[in-house]
Amino acid sequence: MPSLVRGVLLAVSVSALACGSGGSSPARGPSAPSPTPPSSASNPCTAALAGSLPAASASSVPAKGHGGLGVDVRDPRDFLWLHRLPRGGDGVTARAGQTAAARVGDIAVLPDDGGLIIAANPLDLGGAGLRFELNGSGGYDVRRVSAAFRSDLGRRVPLADDDTSEESFASSFSFYGTPRTSAFVNSDGNLTFGESDTATSDRSLGRALSGPPRVAAFFADLDPSAGGGVFVSAAPDAFTVTWCAVPGFESPNKVTAQASLLADGAVEIRLDASTTLREAVVALSPGAAGAFAALDLSAPGPSPGGSSAVGERFAAEASLDLVAAAQRFYAEFPDAYDQILFWTDTRVTDENTFAFETTVNNAIEGIGQEILDLGSDYGSAGRLQSVVVMDNLGKYPSDPASLVPRLGQDTSLSLLAHESGHRWGATLLFQDANGEVSDLLLGRQRAHWSFFFDSDASVLEGNDIEDRGGGSFLTVGAVKRYGPLDLYAMGLISESEVPPVFYVADPSGTGRDRESAPSTGVTFTGTRREVTIADIVAAMGPRRPSTGRAPREHRQAWVYVVGRGRAADPAALDKLERFRRDFEPFFEAATGGRMRLETRID
Repeated sequence: MPSLVRGVLLAVSVSALACGSGGSSPARGPSAPSPTPPSSASNPCTAALAGSLPAASASSVPAKGHGGLGVDVRDPRDFLWLHRLPRGGDGVTARAGQTAAARVGDIAVLPDDGGLIIAANPLDLGGAGLRFELNGSGGYDVRRVSAAFRSDLGRRVPLADDDTSEESFASSFSFYGTPRTSAFVNSDGNLTFGESDTATSDRSLGRALSGPPRVAAFFADLDPSAGGGVFVSAAPDAFTVTWCAVPGFESPNKVTAQASLLADGAVEIRLDASTTLREAVVALSPGAAGAFAALDLSAPGPSPGGSSAVGERFAAEASLDLVAAAQRFYAEFPDAYDQILFWTDTRVTDENTFAFETTVNNAIEGIGQEILDLGSDYGSAGRLQSVVVMDNLGKYPSDPASLVPRLGQDTSLSLLAHESGHRWGATLLFQDANGEVSDLLLGRQRAHWSFFFDSDASVLEGNDIEDRGGGSFLTVGAVKRYGPLDLYAMGLISESEVPPVFYVADPSGTGRDRESAPSTGVTFTGTRREVTIADIVAAMGPRRPSTGRAPREHRQAWVYVVGRGRAADPAALDKLERFRRDFEPFFEAATGGRMRLETRID
């Protein structure tokens, strides 16, 4: 399960976020010439990988299982960073003129005027070399250098997926003014100082900046256990790490990148032209960064990077600026909604994400959700709890009760309940018979129920599992309702109303794992393990506020974002209105009549 981040969000310096802002800082002294790396007739990775080298070790980390419903565990602060990125070379304060939202029935329509949809920024650094040099502000400026890799790759480090190895330097290296004698070499194309980073959450800009001090040569979801190799050379003049032809997780695309920490305090990053992955963060961060200088790293430079984090975010797909879209909505409509659902007329999610939810305001203890309040950034004075991105309306069937392509047994209505339900779960742990805290009720991304958990056919995955006796089990239902643990997390039933539940330990005979999508008619064998609400409370603490204080009405605002230069299609609005009307009774039925859904726009 991804770790819960607690603490105060650092204020972001707007000037540092503007592309090329702040001017050039006085240098500490004459700039040292960039050392020319030894050249070779070909990429040194080619020869290194052709040798007789040990294979990467098997991963002990649970599979991430990138599924059709995408990532629901991304850090909610990621969207604040995205909102603050410059657009089209303009600073973050230079937004397009805001076009007012319109109301069509009970759907709010937001026309994009250039300030709502963040354009794709595909990687354009193949065959490029970058030198980050210390500046007078305590940070780094950047300029282009030779793309030739250093030929001495050193020894191979057998990293698995989401793995790390602490490596010592031959001599001390100063990073953002702090002397370092070692670094953690992480699978995912980056080095960190002081602590490793092997989390399975999004390799996002927010994570790159808010985590430990980092050199992100190519921060992306990489899997060295599936191919390629990671090499480390600790020479007196440079500590160099090279990711040679390492594939993306469950992807045929690869990256070859090299990061060198030099004796004079500079950092060099090189990307080989053979790199085919197109989404990554290439940046330096002092850790817990309060500002980010978003630069065009393809520029020759030198480009000023200010005193904090510096680099560029590359994305193959456009994305929705959730903060800007929410603020635009609140400019026309009251702060009277618990959740905003965004639909679009164009794709705004990556290829591994069908739809997702992000919680922006949570004060509920005991359900595994982070305590935080980012609502004011979105324009809410406290009512807004979460935001859902359903993405392009066109990919959903016209009948909301029909199965959605790619999603197995989910209909549009069950998927709506799934994403809406992520406001409260599924993130419950329990204390096992040995007194240890266990996550065996959880499956994909540790934010959905396990395939082998009898979730009572929860819309948050798991299955309705029939115990046929003798260690034999059959899945008999999927994605129909909120199960008892969902209802508890939502505050709709008390501890005394939660029945014992069970999961199947050591399952066999299915060809599936706990991260698999729900499916009916699957037989398997294993050992039944019961879990009581007392076991859950022992691990999580009691739910606060208690059930008696939890709301019984959930208000959603449905918003349709229309691409720049287009008008809202009346047929699309009719379809969305049909979805909205049908979802109200579906949601109420899914809660067993315990909570009413209101989607009317005031």
